[in-house]
Amino acid sequence: MPINITMPALSPTMEEGNLAKWLVKEGDKVAPGDVIAEIETDKATMEVEAVDEGTVAKLVVPAGTEAVKVNALIAILAAEGEDVAEAAKGGAAAPAKAEAKAEAPKQEAKVEAAAPAVAGNGFVGNASPASAGGDRVGNGAPASASGERIFASPLARRLAKEAGLDLSAVSGSGPHGRIVKTDVEKAAASGGAKAAPSAAAAASAPAPALAKGPSDEAVLKLFEQGSYELVPHDGMRKVIAKRLVESKQTVPHFYVSVDCELDTLLALRAQLNAAAPEKDGKPAYKLSVNDMVIKALALALRDVPDANVSWTESAMVKHKHSDVGVAVSIPGGLITPIIRKAEEKSLSTISNEMKDYGKRAKERKLKPEEYQGGTTAVSNMGMMGVKSFSAVINPPHATILAVGAGEQRAVVKNGEIKIANVMTVTLSTDHRCVDGALGAELIGAFKRYIENPMGMLV
Repeated sequence: MPINITMPALSPTMEEGNLAKWLVKEGDKVAPGDVIAEIETDKATMEVEAVDEGTVAKLVVPAGTEAVKVNALIAILAAEGEDVAEAAKGGAAAPAKAEAKAEAPKQEAKVEAAAPAVAGNGFVGNASPASAGGDRVGNGAPASASGERIFASPLARRLAKEAGLDLSAVSGSGPHGRIVKTDVEKAAASGGAKAAPSAAAAASAPAPALAKGPSDEAVLKLFEQGSYELVPHDGMRKVIAKRLVESKQTVPHFYVSVDCELDTLLALRAQLNAAAPEKDGKPAYKLSVNDMVIKALALALRDVPDANVSWTESAMVKHKHSDVGVAVSIPGGLITPIIRKAEEKSLSTISNEMKDYGKRAKERKLKPEEYQGGTTAVSNMGMMGVKSFSAVINPPHATILAVGAGEQRAVVKNGEIKIANVMTVTLSTDHRCVDGALGAELIGAFKRYIENPMGMLV
């Protein structure tokens, strides 16, 4: 029987993607784990792996095709011993079925961009949530609690969700142990495999409807005909717009600002960079002020754990580590790669990770688990000459730190006016879970690390 390969959901918000490149051709043999295609999402270019063994009978969607819907048929695989020509014919009528079949799973899979899954959400590799994804592609398979991928048909996943079943506890009777409809029905009838509620499920409670602005027609009437051109929004810009609108409508922001003196930090940074060992003829690291800001914020959250939280309607999510997202500007928008467990990492490790993330972010090569989740974020516009600003919180974070430029200012010390390098930082907090005194305590801890940076080395 032919095996259908469908467009996988490579992130919680993905509804369609561009099939950038096929890495196999018709007649090629593939094995589980072989990379068969490159898919472009709104924020990254992802590699897609085969789940089954077989021969590529037909490439249904040509390379370069844009806006391919999640769960749409993209290729047909002939199983071992099956006639390739017959397999290609057998799957020829499948696109219409795949389109119809995609509708129900798509509704389940649609997690609004403004409310992404909480850090530690169970995503493994490029896998998407259990309710999302294609039915024969590894990157679309849900993950069990142990981190192993679970292979199940979209119908089986939907039935399991409706019945409240844990797919990892269901035995599959389909090809290669794949879970199918009858397996779920048997598990439901036996009363086993019940799923436990999770914090991530609580975090995904429906968000209130967003207010809409004036229509396109109403806006365009304000401008003289021919005085403008229309540039359609791409996927990234739409996601950014949704997230920021919902953040400002649903998260009660408040802001605290402090000035941090940088002279001691700049001197230590110069010493550390001068002491960097050589690696392949180059320094093993080159620290930036931003690297030290990331470390200082991570340590401040460690010292003030009540501020390292995320809000859900039913519970406070208290994080055990400081996973710091860092806003990176890329063509057409921005993305926030995450330094995981930043409080435990050395400055050189943070620096080298950020250089790698920044390079791959601009190439749109980041994996979803490298930019989804996190517990806080840093937005640094100091290098652009901005003195101070207030950043918008990126749910499910409860805080974001806006970093301004370091500049020479007159300061008063012991009754005398001195010149010092000073940087203004502003902490935006979600007042539902970080109150004023707690926000002040967090930004005070950050300031201490910046002004006494040796504390970041011990």
